[in-house]
Amino acid sequence: MVKRKIYKSIDRSKYKDYFLVADNFYKGAELAKEFEYWNAAGLLIVHSAIAYSDALAIKYGGVKSTSDDHYECVSLIESIIERDEKSKNAIQNFRRILDRKSEISYGGEIYNRKDIEQMWKWFERFRNWFLKIL
Repeated sequence: MVKRKIYKSIDRSKYKDYFLVADNFYKGAELAKEFEYWNAAGLLIVHSAIAYSDALAIKYGGVKSTSDDHYECVSLIESIIERDEKSKNAIQNFRRILDRKSEISYGGEIYNRKDIEQMWKWFERFRNWFLKIL
């Protein structure tokens, strides 16, 4: 069996495009929250966090994960970014968001305000860290 390459090289200047996509998902999540579309907000949070992680990996590593396993994004960031306490906490919040991806996308779970408030808390912590180091 041939091992599939899980990262691809991308010109570092492309991080801006991924940032814009992430920011677009972020704004969509805000609107979905405002109108109480809880599952939509959750899914947009997940996709925004993934796009922010892609932007980070591209800017600092010149690579992006191509794996279907989004936890590869976590491993990639951990290999690129200095692992101080703030980054460890931010990456843990990213993991928590990813933990909800399958459930919110495919699990048939109905999310409510409380669920999204928790995800939003993790997301804002991850996003604020991201904005500081970007």
